[in-house]
Amino acid sequence: MPYICRVIKIGHIELPDMPLLLAPMEDVSDPPFRHLCKKHGADMLYTEFISADGLIRDADKSVKKLDIFEDERPVGIQIFGGEEAAMRRSAEIVEAAKPELLDINYGCPVKNVVCRNAGSGILRDIDKMVALTKAIVESTKLPVTVKTRLGWDDNSIRIVEIAERLQDVGIKAISIHCRTKHQMYTGHARWEWITKVKENPRLHIPVFGNGDIDTPEKAVDMVKKYGADGAMIGRASIGNPFIFREIKHYIATGEHLAPPTLSERLEACRTHLLRSIDWKGKKLGILEMRRHYGPYFGGLPNIKMFRSKLVISDNLEQILELLLQVELHYSKEENLHYTTAEKPVYAGLDS
Repeated sequence: MPYICRVIKIGHIELPDMPLLLAPMEDVSDPPFRHLCKKHGADMLYTEFISADGLIRDADKSVKKLDIFEDERPVGIQIFGGEEAAMRRSAEIVEAAKPELLDINYGCPVKNVVCRNAGSGILRDIDKMVALTKAIVESTKLPVTVKTRLGWDDNSIRIVEIAERLQDVGIKAISIHCRTKHQMYTGHARWEWITKVKENPRLHIPVFGNGDIDTPEKAVDMVKKYGADGAMIGRASIGNPFIFREIKHYIATGEHLAPPTLSERLEACRTHLLRSIDWKGKKLGILEMRRHYGPYFGGLPNIKMFRSKLVISDNLEQILELLLQVELHYSKEENLHYTTAEKPVYAGLDS
């Protein structure tokens, strides 16, 4: 499929040619992490998915996820749920938070979401999916987008039909994780379905590809070879917000950018930690940062001796001292390269 350079529009939102999007990831895509991804080149950011039921109950955890900071924009708030009334009301609540767009999660494959006919659970009933989407579009002035999977299983892949029908009820873009619900995060993402969706002559909304994009070459292939309008990065960004700048550099020059230095990785980790504390409070900020140390320092030889101390400490000064010790210890090493050796899979990670 020939590639045509253009500006990508989602309703009134303009994104640059070959935009890079940060995927909505539970327990990952919070404001501290989004700040780092934006700093390093992400063009569009999404929040963690937010329960519609939690929003209408005014649950603290759900409401907190509505927080948006000016340095993140443009940003989309993602919601999930299986009941029309709750989704309509949550759309109104989201609009009041003033994001650039509202995104619907029709892709999360984890059991406690699917059992409520939310996330990828709705892929068993495409008519309901279309009706629910139409109701949400009618409930808000925000541009509405959707993130979904190919289908429930290999015998029910209807993504070409889904994209067209959702466009016809008013969505402004669709992001496709190129796996089925049954695949979860196993096997390979099947990018050829992006091409099939884009070849539909009736489709005119942007289509973003997601799944297995972990190198600059893959991001470019997703757009230039398979026809996506942009690449959505999920798990490959965990502990590595630098991937966005690496892809941007490759797009601009055709060459690979040098991997982040140890100092850059430590700076990102410290920033992530301190912003987490500012946003969540000291206790929770330190606790929830523990899951990120492994990804930030994956591939460093014998890092376990430092990481084990980082994940048990609840003292900020001690953690900062440990990070300094990491810098002093490994700054003597030569040829240290970032790897993605440690990539934890969080429940409900991304859709």
